[in-house]
Amino acid sequence: MSTPTHGGRAKCLQRLVRLDLPVPRTVALSFDAVHRIAAGRFPDMPALVDAFEPDALLCVRPSSEDPDWGGPGAILNIGMNDARFVELADKIGQEAAAGLYLRFVQAYAIHVARLDPDHFDEIEDNGAVGLSAALRAYEEEAEEPFPQDPARQLREVLRSMARAWEGTSARLLRQAKGAPVDAGLGLVVQEMALGLGHGECGSGVLQLVNSETGQRLITGRYLSQSQGREALQGGNASLYLTRDPRGPSLEELAPQAFAALTRHADLMRRRLRAEMQIEFTIQNGQLHILDGVRVKASSRAALAIAVRLAEEGIITQEDAVLRIEPRAVSELLHRQVAPEATREVIGRGVAASPGAATGKIVFSSSEAQASAARNEPCILVRRETSPEDVRGMHAAVGVLTERGGMTSHAAVIGRGLGLPCVVGAARLHFNPQRKTFQGEDGQTYREGDVITLDGTSGEVLRGSPEMVEAALDEAFNTLMSWADDARDIGVRANADTPADAATARNFAAQGIGLCRTEHMFFEADRITPMREMIFADTVEDRQAALALLLPMQRNDFTELFRIMEGLPVCIRLFDPPLHEFLPTDRAGLRDLAEALNLPVSDVTRRVEAMGEYNPMLGLRGVRLGITVPEIYDMQARAIFEATLDASREGAPVVPEIMLPLVSAKREVELARTRIEAVAAAVHTERGRDFTYRLGVMVETPRACLRADEIAPYTHFLSFGTNDLTQMTYGLSRDDAGRFMSDYVQQGVFNEDPFHVLDVDGVGELIATGVHRGRSTNQTVTLSICGEHGGNPESIAFCRAAGMDYVSCSPFRVPVARLAAAHLALQDRGLTAGGKL
Repeated sequence: MSTPTHGGRAKCLQRLVRLDLPVPRTVALSFDAVHRIAAGRFPDMPALVDAFEPDALLCVRPSSEDPDWGGPGAILNIGMNDARFVELADKIGQEAAAGLYLRFVQAYAIHVARLDPDHFDEIEDNGAVGLSAALRAYEEEAEEPFPQDPARQLREVLRSMARAWEGTSARLLRQAKGAPVDAGLGLVVQEMALGLGHGECGSGVLQLVNSETGQRLITGRYLSQSQGREALQGGNASLYLTRDPRGPSLEELAPQAFAALTRHADLMRRRLRAEMQIEFTIQNGQLHILDGVRVKASSRAALAIAVRLAEEGIITQEDAVLRIEPRAVSELLHRQVAPEATREVIGRGVAASPGAATGKIVFSSSEAQASAARNEPCILVRRETSPEDVRGMHAAVGVLTERGGMTSHAAVIGRGLGLPCVVGAARLHFNPQRKTFQGEDGQTYREGDVITLDGTSGEVLRGSPEMVEAALDEAFNTLMSWADDARDIGVRANADTPADAATARNFAAQGIGLCRTEHMFFEADRITPMREMIFADTVEDRQAALALLLPMQRNDFTELFRIMEGLPVCIRLFDPPLHEFLPTDRAGLRDLAEALNLPVSDVTRRVEAMGEYNPMLGLRGVRLGITVPEIYDMQARAIFEATLDASREGAPVVPEIMLPLVSAKREVELARTRIEAVAAAVHTERGRDFTYRLGVMVETPRACLRADEIAPYTHFLSFGTNDLTQMTYGLSRDDAGRFMSDYVQQGVFNEDPFHVLDVDGVGELIATGVHRGRSTNQTVTLSICGEHGGNPESIAFCRAAGMDYVSCSPFRVPVARLAAAHLALQDRGLTAGGKL
């Protein structure tokens, strides 16, 4: 018997029997047998009944391949009838026998005969009076007496459970949980250990760990005179398992049974190689193990459990790594809404950056900064964010936008900051002028109202539900070190600021794979000289304005190099169109006119003249570096001087300079010539040698197709999959969120291509670029630095394509490290063990 044929519960019980544990007699029916039962073809029922003692009561429990897929509820006390009631009344007392019979009648009526539950739920008496009422109600509703033949009872229970599994609604629920369409159900028929009667009788559950923290701790409950899992709903009548000052315990009431129970639990843990929750019954002081399932643990607990099992030699380190899903690690890095918290959902959008945050609504970056100054957590609400909102995003605890998708500005920056972010919430009806938005519940929410963002689910919640704090501990670091030992592809971080770099270093990133320099120019002390440079009419005037920015950039890079000492830092030169740095409102234009000593009309006319119909495909990236080369000259000088300054105090730095938006070999030639000239000048001025690497950000389809021409002029090619996806599809990554969910639901796209790399389209371009680039430069370093770099499915493609590393937001680095380890271990034929 194996799990794929009989299910996890059957497999576990088989192993418990082999361990010589006190498991009641059990018969397991396979997936095929249950499928035949649903079609009306039954096994030999007399033989099945004869497998048990003649007077035994039976229960039937579901046994699916994965317990998370659900299934019909267990039916207890099959075989109870009038004659058996009389016999048991003499043995265990009339009230206990009536309780057994009543429980069976109610379950059979509701779940097997499909009678109206109201007629049975209203029965309050649990004794003989209640039993009589239930039998009368059954006869009236079913128009026949309650069935007395145990074989017929068992037959109908089996048929009901089999048909319930194969029903349409049950199948759809399973598929929503990830079950395959043809997922099978096994059924376990087990002799009852009653849990009611004379002497010490009862039932309970026990496990050896805390499900939330993973701490070694005996937890569970026991309830005298009970069956199944009633102890968990037993209120004050339930007993603690171990001695507890708050009340009586099983350890005091039945010390021998308790000692045997904990001994069996430890054996199960070691031999089944997992922390188990045990369902048990005590009958007249005698312990019976009815079932064992893997403990349902939080992400934090699951990680602690896996590490402890490996450290004790019960499982291997590789198995421990494989037992933790990469996405579960993300939950450990951020606050989350508590699983049991009440969720009042007022809106939904794209879950762009994981974690949860509660704060007061604000509608501008300045208000966010003012709120932070008052130590008041706030949620920044914008139609969409732009680079000038970065300061407000730093001040807020979460960001909500009406527009955008997985690679919109808010999403990318939010993930980089570890900031919960929900984007594309178009159904919230924003009104920034009135500083309100209308929720999907019809209510209007104003500035100052408290809301909660769940960036993991994409939900916007009213008020402040209970939270679970982030939990990074020694177990996390241990597991990640094992993952690093296993993986075979590098993981770097996209980091634009010293804070980002520090986070990346803390998460053991192997360097910075993308530093976007444009964000550095939006600081208050830099925006004015930046605008002066933009408005300059001559080369000399531009150089004068850039001279003010040079020491600021140099300090930025020096600090990054010091934080990432000994690790590579890849700096992307200036990328966005210049108009992004210019004001658009009247007040901003007036301030700029004052700073430049120009009439407002002149400034307004110049700003309007710089506008582009499609700026993302206009004068930006390397095109700007060639037409306004002074910008790249200044940045290259800042990088080289910072390299020398940082190398004086620490390990030698080898910076990587990346040219964005390249589509032609000649662009690289021109930019490279200027950068080499700056490097020679700095070398002469400082009298010290340094090295650097020059590369290209491959984010246009043409750069992929002409990679063989470009690669000989570069040390590395880094595929910028955000823009490459945008250009390949002809989709705006900021606007696609408006319709992307509809496209995915209707099967136009399998997944959002800005979230999971499109292997068939974008992937073919990347594979072409990899092949052609290596054909002319075998030593070229290959990577991706788009947001796909932190996606487990996309990392699989990168490994297969022959990439050297992936780069992603700092808070996605642990996810990428673990995902890469999973892929490497799976290539070696290893799978997660311990599944029951």
